[in-house]
Amino acid sequence: MGMEFSNQAKADNTSISPVPRKKRYVIVGTGGRSWMFISALADTYRNECDLVAFCDLNQTRMNFYNREIARKFGASPVSTYHPEQFDAMVQEKKPDVVIVSSIDRTHHIYICRAMELGCDVITEKPLTVDIEKAEEILKAIERTGRKLTMTFNYRYSPLRSKVKELISGGAIGEVKSVHFEWLLDTNHGADYFRRWHRDKRNSGGLMVHKATHHFDLVNWWLDSAPETVFAFGKLAFYGKENAMRRGVKTFYERGTGLDPAIKDPFALDLRSSENLKALYLDAEGDDGYKRDLSVFNGEITIEDTMNVLVRYKSGAQMSYSLYAYAPWEGYRVAFNGTKGRIEVNHQESSYINAGNGALTEGMSSSEQLLLLPLFGRPEVVELPKGFGGHGGGDPIMLEDIFHPNKNADPLKRAANQLDGIRSILTGIAANKSFETGLPVRVDELLRVEDWAKALEKNRVDVTRQPQGKVEMAGC
Repeated sequence: MGMEFSNQAKADNTSISPVPRKKRYVIVGTGGRSWMFISALADTYRNECDLVAFCDLNQTRMNFYNREIARKFGASPVSTYHPEQFDAMVQEKKPDVVIVSSIDRTHHIYICRAMELGCDVITEKPLTVDIEKAEEILKAIERTGRKLTMTFNYRYSPLRSKVKELISGGAIGEVKSVHFEWLLDTNHGADYFRRWHRDKRNSGGLMVHKATHHFDLVNWWLDSAPETVFAFGKLAFYGKENAMRRGVKTFYERGTGLDPAIKDPFALDLRSSENLKALYLDAEGDDGYKRDLSVFNGEITIEDTMNVLVRYKSGAQMSYSLYAYAPWEGYRVAFNGTKGRIEVNHQESSYINAGNGALTEGMSSSEQLLLLPLFGRPEVVELPKGFGGHGGGDPIMLEDIFHPNKNADPLKRAANQLDGIRSILTGIAANKSFETGLPVRVDELLRVEDWAKALEKNRVDVTRQPQGKVEMAGC
């Protein structure tokens, strides 16, 4: 890390006091999720970090966030660049770290190019959407020696951290089976079917885009990785055909400004939120993206009802279900071990991504953790109160990522590219099982252990060494 010295220190050779240089960050992709990073850098960690640029297809969205950081934090506007200017942005702004929060299918492009230009990377989940892109990322890391950080904020919530602590401490012995049920309600769940996520080419479907969080949690909780996956999935509720079977006769393209949408509880009117209007409705002229498509019209290629069986390399087994039209939002998970059982019940507040501009997405509304020994009295485990989005995980994760003075974490919540790969492998295998009707051996898709050994062997320190130009995809 570079150092700067005060004039007084230079004059007094006996009291030189080095001041760490602030790390410089740029953000690629300025949709709703990017605000978590933008606000952290422009406000909470402004003394340790410098946010120096945005990169996005959409100039209106970048302008909006520049106005927001000025209005809310008194911060100066940052430079803005379009995707084809990515190389120029890195060369001119000289970031230490590139934060990637673009459409999932483009993550690998910005991750790889940032590393080739000498930057470390922080990326939103999922790491990417398929095996080919995952291998590109692994090869870029092997080639450049740069660091990648996955933002698995779910690990950091007090409840989920406590589960890790109990399992690691042997509270229920060796875990033999897991039952995991996640419910997305008709507010948040429906939102995936209005946006770019509805095209599986963009998101990998909910098995990759959403469940990557859940599959990472199980990998981390069990300190293991998936071995075999078998799954069923279908579009059972959303989409025009399903709506027609339930007797729906009126259809429309989008939720904003159309009379048929007014009485539909599934419609989203972008004029209902200042944030949604500014980020999306006012920005449509730049790229034509419509954020409010009807969930019962148009082409939808992702599933809304999924059931998965997983066998882990530790020998544990998991039954997992995810559906996206539930009456409440949250999850239930149970661990069965040789000494007892853990039960988790967690209800989250419902939300629309970017709907309120606050760091409150997925806040806990109620939570319970039960420890049930085989031959002892059940115990309700006390939990510290979590504040902030994703069960209180967001602010703790941001502290871990952006604060320069980190304490050792016995729970090992920080995640890297190997964690990112392991989490998407369960979802990618599930997608393949949807198509074939057969179980999928995960190592036949990608052998993570081989890459772990290769990356450890080839770990090197590198400086910025641009390696030619590449065509950039949209944010």
